[in-house]
Amino acid sequence: MTEGQIMDIEIFPHRILGADTTEKLLNEIESMDTVKRTVIQGPRLPPQDAVDIKYGDRREIVVNGETVELKVKTGRIFVELIDKEAIEDIEEICTKELPFGFSINTNKSQYIRKQKTVSDGMKYGHNTDIPEDLIGITDQHTKFDDAVSMIRRDDAE
Repeated sequence: MTEGQIMDIEIFPHRILGADTTEKLLNEIESMDTVKRTVIQGPRLPPQDAVDIKYGDRREIVVNGETVELKVKTGRIFVELIDKEAIEDIEEICTKELPFGFSINTNKSQYIRKQKTVSDGMKYGHNTDIPEDLIGITDQHTKFDDAVSMIRRDDAE
């Protein structure tokens, strides 16, 4: 891989992450210039009840100044990188935020889909152009707003 070539990595924490840890980790990772896109995966959180509103993990977190409703417990984090050298920085962040341990997998060239999938076609229509950021991250059986939260980057720096 040459510098500047896009690659994906998978961060696999040795425990399911709570909302606070997810928020800290995402803020540090998303603040890096070499990160193009981040996707979290894990078991879906149940709807809130009166107790969960105050104490549960299904709550709003702030990532890069944007409020995002956390809809899953974080089990894996997929990061699309512009530069391979950023892996060392991400490893330092994970060492600080995940003291119980983690693995960073780089043995697959692509964890995040880059081409339109059959599910994308079912959701948006086969002849519809969809933004690159949305390719491969949706479920045709759910409402878009229930399944995806987009965090905008300030690319005008």
